[in-house]
Amino acid sequence: MELPLVVGVDGSDSSLEAVDWAVDEAARHGLALRLVHASLWERYEGGRPSFSTGRPAEEVMAEHIAASCAERARLRNPEVKSSGEVLPDDAVSTLLHAAHESFALVTGSRGRGEVAGMLLGSVSLTVAARAVCPVVVVRGGERNRQGSFGRVVVGVGDASEGSAAVRFAFGEAESRGCALHAVRAWRRPAHDPADDYLAADEVVGVHEERASTRLADALRHPARDHPRVDVHRQAIHGAAHRVLLDASADADLLVVGALRRHGHFGLQLGRIAHALLHHSACPVAVVPQRA
Repeated sequence: MELPLVVGVDGSDSSLEAVDWAVDEAARHGLALRLVHASLWERYEGGRPSFSTGRPAEEVMAEHIAASCAERARLRNPEVKSSGEVLPDDAVSTLLHAAHESFALVTGSRGRGEVAGMLLGSVSLTVAARAVCPVVVVRGGERNRQGSFGRVVVGVGDASEGSAAVRFAFGEAESRGCALHAVRAWRRPAHDPADDYLAADEVVGVHEERASTRLADALRHPARDHPRVDVHRQAIHGAAHRVLLDASADADLLVVGALRRHGHFGLQLGRIAHALLHHSACPVAVVPQRA
């Protein structure tokens, strides 16, 4: 049985954009859509009752958010099986628990309670840094969110932290019927003893060729499993976060890996993924990779 696509909703404009994106994603993959709203109303003491129902106003509001988001999903695509539910817990705990039985988690970039001007909400950041399944933060321009560019971009790092991300990116490109743009950023080391014996232009060529080889190695097996995907490979000189941010401008989805080390707690995200989640021009998928 296929796992569902889970969306965290709170009624904010950002979460409604996430619902729309998730409906289209669920349709592409043939998945059910589970819309969850985290509410702590059961823990409130002396909550004000709703004049119309006599129940706590917070409970009524939570049920309205879940129901209206589910109705929005059904109106967008009636063929996608969708459900809305309210869970009495905080948003981070709810989504991290749901991650264990999800194809992926989807969130907006900022929630209702976030401070105006924040680049990324704390819930989205924490979930992306801790979830055991891929997390998609829906952000960026309307054309990017709607998939107008026909291009998925994946940042290819070291095999230890990126093989799951590469596989996920191939699956996304195939489901969309679009091209996959695989990018590996490289920079010349501050001092490589081998460079002392080469001319300046030869040094650049050596490091670029090394990056290209590692890129080809990372793509070889996934490309064999997804022969219909049109893959474009590019090794680009520069800081990885800047190279990928530039690539996000005309991408429908940007995919990166995040290494999860067993026994480590807290946010396990990495500087590159952190920067992309805050500044990308398109939705970002963070795919966990077990060390």
